Amino acid sequence: MQTLLIVVHVIVALFLVLVVLLQTGKGANMGSAFGGGSSQTLFGSSGAGNFLTKLTTVAAILFMITSLSLTTFSSNKENQSVIQSDVEETLPQDQPAEKSGDSE
Repeated sequence: MQTLLIVVHVIVALFLVLVVLLQTGKGANMGSAFGGGSSQTLFGSSGAGNFLTKLTTVAAILFMITSLSLTTFSSNKENQSVIQSDVEETLPQDQPAEKSGDSE
């Protein structure tokens, strides 16, 4: 399940970058005022501001949902230390493990 969520997260992230790069900047209409640039737009002279804005919003919401889901999945795992289990295995059986706060 976590692997599928990671794959979806990466795809949504790449899609979000693509949608943001497709949008025109605030100063992009200055060139079209003098008759240039309208033939080079992908969505026509009127642009696709409303469509791309909604698409960006949906992609951002999906990205946040997958991020929160991955965070939840990673925090629910039991924390096991490899070092702690290794130390317990190497101690002799007749000696109890010392606690770090018991030094006199």
